[in-house]
Amino acid sequence: MNKILCIFLLSVMSSGCTGMLPSVKKTTQSPWQHFEDAKKAFDKIEPQKTTSEDLKKLGFDPFEVPNVKMITYLDLLKIFLPNDSILMKDIEPGVRTCLEAKDLCQGYEVTPSRLNSKRYGNVFLDLLNFRRKKITQGWKFYALIVLNNGLVVHKLWGGEPKIVETEDKRNPLGPLQNMDKIFPSIKIN
Repeated sequence: MNKILCIFLLSVMSSGCTGMLPSVKKTTQSPWQHFEDAKKAFDKIEPQKTTSEDLKKLGFDPFEVPNVKMITYLDLLKIFLPNDSILMKDIEPGVRTCLEAKDLCQGYEVTPSRLNSKRYGNVFLDLLNFRRKKITQGWKFYALIVLNNGLVVHKLWGGEPKIVETEDKRNPLGPLQNMDKIFPSIKIN
């Protein structure tokens, strides 16, 4: 029995079975599955024509769709006038009129994303903290929609259509690498 257990453990440790390593799927809830879907919905917004009711139909409803944040004209002031070198006269006329309307001016900040992180490599090295490899893939979308009394006056978008990040973390001391976190009262100099 011990031989079988040893053979099993050796085969698992040497095979690098990535299926045994943790993975994380991080999704910011939204009606869009892909970056392109969010961008297509955003492209249908027309300043000076699209109303807050139209935005609801396009999926930009802060009361129904998660992660659509309503922001006040004070927040918009911080975005469009971040410092004293930018003056009100420098701002796009639709936004300027909106900011001057104060309480009738608001914005929607939209931040959907999908990120998948997966660890890969040798299970034995990973579990004992000698070497951890991770790949993160996905997308992030950002949109700012400015409304004056329920009418879109300005829109702005950005984001990361394709995210691919790899991390290869090596710890020569393995499980002993972070002993100060396990025993915080011990000082290693």
